[in-house]
Amino acid sequence: MDLEAAKALGTALTKGAALLGAGICMGFGAIGPGVGEGFAAGKACEGISRRPEEYSQLFRTMLIGQAVSESTGIYSLVIALLLISNG
Repeated sequence: MDLEAAKALGTALTKGAALLGAGICMGFGAIGPGVGEGFAAGKACEGISRRPEEYSQLFRTMLIGQAVSESTGIYSLVIALLLISNG
């Protein structure tokens, strides 16, 4: 194998590893926000069913909690995009 072929193989392996890492990053990065947002929505529905007069406060608090939970998913998206662009 000559030097050019070795460089091409190394570049292909690096790009493949970066794409695989980006996929794994997004896969694991989406688990936490999905579970967290589902839990928050479920508890908000439970609270609203118990005290319907507190709907607006419960809904507002739920949305803030989901936004905070979603930030980790956005961080994993940024890391995945960096892996794709630099790979």
